[in-house]
Amino acid sequence: MAFNLENIKQGDIPKAKNRKADTSFLTKEITFFNKPFSNKIKESFYSELGVLLKAGVNLKKGLELINDSEKKKHSKELQAKTIDKIVSGESLSEALKSYKQYSDYEYYSIKIGEETGTLSLVIEQLGSFYAKKNEQRRNLVSALTYPIIILTTAVLVVVFMLQFVVPMFQDIFEQQKVELPAITKFIIGVSGFMKSYGWFLIIGIIALLVSRTLFSKKEWFKKTKGYFILKVPFLGDFVKTVYLSQFTQAVTLLTASKVPVVKSIQLVKQMIDFYPLKEALKEVELDLLKGNSLSESLSNQKLFDKKMIALVKVAEETNQNEYIFQRLNNQYNAKVEQSSKLLSTIMEPVIILIIGVLVGVILISMYLPMFKLSSVLG
Repeated sequence: MAFNLENIKQGDIPKAKNRKADTSFLTKEITFFNKPFSNKIKESFYSELGVLLKAGVNLKKGLELINDSEKKKHSKELQAKTIDKIVSGESLSEALKSYKQYSDYEYYSIKIGEETGTLSLVIEQLGSFYAKKNEQRRNLVSALTYPIIILTTAVLVVVFMLQFVVPMFQDIFEQQKVELPAITKFIIGVSGFMKSYGWFLIIGIIALLVSRTLFSKKEWFKKTKGYFILKVPFLGDFVKTVYLSQFTQAVTLLTASKVPVVKSIQLVKQMIDFYPLKEALKEVELDLLKGNSLSESLSNQKLFDKKMIALVKVAEETNQNEYIFQRLNNQYNAKVEQSSKLLSTIMEPVIILIIGVLVGVILISMYLPMFKLSSVLG
């Protein structure tokens, strides 16, 4: 989805004296994606709309430009309906609120942008928020894709050996009546289990995947998954850094929009769907309402590191919240990028080593009786 600036006529850009009126007219939209859509689409939409608004194009014309470049029929229809709502006088934030695909975080951010006359800035920052969020997701996928492929291939090799290779050796040992070492008996036992209950394991894995989809929105599932991930070595720190990056970016956006601290915490809590962080922010919100400072409230939660707490304290003393949170966000983004590369680098040899050991154990357990058999025959 990309708009064509050549389609903008000179009359579409309002004069400075009419800019305020057009900004309120800008307050209308986002209604269009009436079906679930990805963060990638949000990134594209907010980024393009932000550029147009910053250039002085009114909201109606901006949406028309975006709609002209839209290739999907359903999206074009939804965008056309949105433009009609804008013409009828509905504000952007209210139009956004009527769709479940948009969070309260987006609704309040845009509403504050409308009220403070900084809508174009808020829209642009929302585009940046989703751009970084999508980039972090790509980094994570990139870091895990190759190791997962290696792991899957290796597991299939081990299953094949247990299912087909080990039984062949077992038949030879039974025919020759060779006394088997303990390790060989164990591997044969595992092979027998695989042959007898292999399909149940496959069905169990499928059921686990299906149940994950069914329970993904359940509170207990989110809680269990979140705290389990945090306990996984290295991966837990990586995931925590990703969400702290999103947290600092969201607070930066809201701080730039002059949102009070308590309200910012409430909005970010609704935006980021990571149970440990949501629970920590609930406690932070309660501490803030009791009169504690943000740095003191953060220090009571283990999820937030000492570096963040120290810099937030400096921000409170110097009244530089936006600048400090922006710096924190840049640091966490850099750490996420470095960690994703390191994760990929570490996981590959570790997986290969583990699978190599498993395959080696199977082969050794099968060949030990063969050596004994050859000495008897000799």
